[in-house]
Amino acid sequence: MEFTTAGDQRPVERTWVPEVPVALEFNGLAYAVMMATPADLPDFALGFALTEGLAQSPADVADLDVAEVEKGWIVRAQLSGLGIDKLTERVRTRVAESSCGLCGIENLEAVARPLPPVAEHTAIQPQAIFSALGQLRDHQPLSRATGAAHAAAYADSGGRIVCVREDVGRHNAMDKLVGAMAGKGLPMQGGFILSTARCSYEIVEKAVRAGATTLATISLPTSMAVERAKAARLSLWCLARDDSVICVSG
Repeated sequence: MEFTTAGDQRPVERTWVPEVPVALEFNGLAYAVMMATPADLPDFALGFALTEGLAQSPADVADLDVAEVEKGWIVRAQLSGLGIDKLTERVRTRVAESSCGLCGIENLEAVARPLPPVAEHTAIQPQAIFSALGQLRDHQPLSRATGAAHAAAYADSGGRIVCVREDVGRHNAMDKLVGAMAGKGLPMQGGFILSTARCSYEIVEKAVRAGATTLATISLPTSMAVERAKAARLSLWCLARDDSVICVSG
């Protein structure tokens, strides 16, 4: 039922954005359970592995399997390479997180760990961001239907949108985009990522670890996001609107 300030009321029908638990398992070990929209889940698992540092390339992730279970979804995959050590260490640490203070110190140190610098790149022109923004809505069917989904898009240097993924969670949308691009063998350099999300430090870190050189968001970044972007030499644009955008770094 919809109510107005004029005192009117009327029944309305809405489509709700899907949000379910999605368990990610690597090498038979439960790594994380995320609240996500159950679409493009192979992209999600691959992108998550890449942005978490569990995989260095798509070749490190094999045998992706998606299964719907009674209470949600499970995505299983096999990892190879150096990510196996990080996987087992994370599982070991997570078991102990609630029982010792040292794990808290380890987590704080992990947050402050330097990011690798992004590749040298040519500055994206503001007009390219305006162009991508103008196209984005046409690539957001879930958002148009529900009004409650985030999108992460990749556009080339001229602002032409190449790939878009949507999810109820902003981090998940970013991981899905990274996985989709990596799975197709498409580079993240040369163009830019456009995110409808608030620019938290996690969004910056995922962009850097995915190999992106420029990130644009429709909202302002946090102070830590700005610090991390500048330290990694990531070009960061924010508060992107149809007629204006702010260059924060790069």
